Amino acid sequence: MNLCDINVVKRVLSDHYAQPKKKFGQNFLINREVPQRITDESFLFHREKNKEKTSCVLEIGPGIGSLTYELSEKFDKVVAVEIDKTMIPVLQETLSEKDNIEIVNEDFLKLSLKDFCQEQFGNLPISVCANLPYYITTPIIMKLLEEGEGLFTSITIMVQKEVADRLCSDEKSGDYGAITASLNYYGKVEKLFDVTPDNFFPSPNVVSSVIRIAPFADSPYNILDKDMLLKTIKGAFSMRRKTLLNSLSSYLGWISKEELSEILTESGFDINIRGEKLSIDDFCNLSNKLYTMKKAK
Repeated sequence: MNLCDINVVKRVLSDHYAQPKKKFGQNFLINREVPQRITDESFLFHREKNKEKTSCVLEIGPGIGSLTYELSEKFDKVVAVEIDKTMIPVLQETLSEKDNIEIVNEDFLKLSLKDFCQEQFGNLPISVCANLPYYITTPIIMKLLEEGEGLFTSITIMVQKEVADRLCSDEKSGDYGAITASLNYYGKVEKLFDVTPDNFFPSPNVVSSVIRIAPFADSPYNILDKDMLLKTIKGAFSMRRKTLLNSLSSYLGWISKEELSEILTESGFDINIRGEKLSIDDFCNLSNKLYTMKKAK
């Protein structure tokens, strides 16, 4: 069964009285080269990092199973989390010939990620693959990075191209934002390739991009408190058009503008600098100074 044949897709959905749902951001791939390339990118990177061990992959939002099927051709074990209960019988049909796939009908954002991965994969290395719904891209990425710290070899995901450009940007770019800086703390991100709307059913109104996040096995950043770092990043972008001084002092609440001004000056920053000009190294250094000051109060 070719799960990327649009006639097969329509027939399987019709047989199970199912249809793509906007509320779940469902757009199914109808060009097999795309899920094959995503799988190859993920699997080759996984094997490079984990040469001898059983290969495992966690998929989020399998839809009708086009990417799931390709993943099962390369990885030893595939666990796919699908929120839409109407897709479960569809997946049971489309993936019936495969015995290395586990379908779980759950809301990924509500899972206790470490417990779930321990239950499904034990201590084996895990990669992540997903064609992410545009409306919840950021919450899923941050859950994977924050709750899944230390769990994943790589995270290979398809997102809206505009989001991919932002995630892959740096402080010299106008696309740089809070999630970019946060992501740079957790790992290295790179864009792999673009996917045009004609590769999907139904066809979205935007171009998509596949990116890979490779979490750091050992963080290169020396921080005193991760929570302070993430608050510093969020605070720096909380009022985008304001200076770092105004935005951060307002967001944190416990520090005066005078105290923050002194820290910025000591750190070598112009007092009128904006948050989007700070690299992840800058944010780490700044958050360490803020944490030290707060502890001393």
